[in-house]
Amino acid sequence: METEPDKRMLRRDFLAVRNRLTTADVQEAATALAARALGLPELAHARTVAAYVSVGTEPGTRTLLDALHARGVHVLLPALLPDNDLDWGTYAGEGSLVEVRHGGRMALLEPSGERLGADAVTAADAVLLPGLAVDDRGMRLGRGGGSYDRVLARLERSAVDPALVVLLYDSEIVPRVPAEPHDRPVHAVATPSGVRRFRGPS
Repeated sequence: METEPDKRMLRRDFLAVRNRLTTADVQEAATALAARALGLPELAHARTVAAYVSVGTEPGTRTLLDALHARGVHVLLPALLPDNDLDWGTYAGEGSLVEVRHGGRMALLEPSGERLGADAVTAADAVLLPGLAVDDRGMRLGRGGGSYDRVLARLERSAVDPALVVLLYDSEIVPRVPAEPHDRPVHAVATPSGVRRFRGPS
């Protein structure tokens, strides 16, 4: 695919910037990001939210997860399957996470309770997506593992249209990222300094 080298180079560049962030930078951004995301109407009215646990210098999600859980929202968190697809479990507070190492990759924090199946995400009113960048069209640049491409395809096949929100740092909104025919735009991006919308749920 012609866009792949561009995607690889972009991923490397965005990750290099993230890797220069200090723990204090990440925590400060996480607090601001949670406040922005919690103000979104899509989350304010959601009964079920599919989210994820940030790792390393990713925009932090723990504060947001705890706030959603405290609101009584059913928070779904992913568990990585051997084929890179995602199963889901329920977030029941900080003690409900377990560290899981998948091969030689970074350890992930995953829900420790019952697995609900890959289709559990189709019940979500909003899906919070990780990414490295989003462009002016709302197209998301992921890490390249394909897990969330499968999630988005599953949502489409199920004829559901939850709000799709990417959580990023301010510098990761860019004019254009490479996109392929199967890529679909997100509805909004939340960063520590604000929210930008691209389209409404249909």
